[in-house]
Amino acid sequence: MGVFLLAGAAGLPADAAAPEAPVPLPSYTLTMTGYNAVPAQTDDTPFETASGAYTNPEVVAARSQDLGKELPFGTIIQIEGPASDNNGGCNYDTVGQDIGYRVIADTMNARLHNRIDVLFSIHDRYILPGGGTMNAASLLGACPGTVVKVVGFVDIKNPANLPKTQADLAALVHGTANLAVK
Repeated sequence: MGVFLLAGAAGLPADAAAPEAPVPLPSYTLTMTGYNAVPAQTDDTPFETASGAYTNPEVVAARSQDLGKELPFGTIIQIEGPASDNNGGCNYDTVGQDIGYRVIADTMNARLHNRIDVLFSIHDRYILPGGGTMNAASLLGACPGTVVKVVGFVDIKNPANLPKTQADLAALVHGTANLAVK
């Protein structure tokens, strides 16, 4: 048995509009890799992103150029690693806690497609089980099957608008910050 509620019935005004359902934000299944702000992994200006923002390893991510329309500069993303760590060397389970939310502020080389590249600090190192250490970007490897969810947008035409920390970015996503999110 179905129940129908008509405008004007049960005390609702005839011109009352039904509440709008939230618009689902897009998500993409991509390959995730990591990089450092060094000339060997970027260009000759490693501390400046393609958007003009400073390369902040706490919040910045790059996307392949083929995703420019889907993930424009300023897009805030949430990254869910692949379902399994048996993805040809993906170590998301090891470094995932250092990823958090990210802002698309950089692009990758044109030869790469369907990818997201997370910026890590050159100082983020992990102790390996057999001894020694490895940088987080190198340890992450390539992670196919990573789900990237769009969770907001920040206007980074003025690079000063780029959040500085994960806490700032999380506050922005959850609506407790003073910056505008679309």
